[in-house]
Amino acid sequence: MRCADLVLLAGILCLAGCGAAGDEPPPRPVPGGVATAGRDLINHYGCGSCHVIPGVHGANGMVGPPLTHFAQRSYIAGEVPNSADFLVRWIAVPQAIEPGTAMPNLGVTEGQARNIAAYLYTLR
Repeated sequence: MRCADLVLLAGILCLAGCGAAGDEPPPRPVPGGVATAGRDLINHYGCGSCHVIPGVHGANGMVGPPLTHFAQRSYIAGEVPNSADFLVRWIAVPQAIEPGTAMPNLGVTEGQARNIAAYLYTLR
């Protein structure tokens, strides 16, 4: 292969790779969940007093784990797979997933939990 061919091939590969890097898949779907409403609910319930949560003003708590890159995590609370159904249940009734957890039951409805879950799945 000639040097000019190698340079051309390298350029094509670079362009292909650069385009792919910017093509992130959409957030995981949460049926009935609206991410922007979830961010507002995270503020309403004061989740940031215990967690660091990107995109939520003042969410810099150090009690619970930081929720950065939440969508990339494999497990919720180290107990159950990170799926929309488990996440909604965890947010609404954390004691049902991990009895004795420090995560409080805040009275979040299932619909509100769906919105919060939709926001957390935007955190990649």
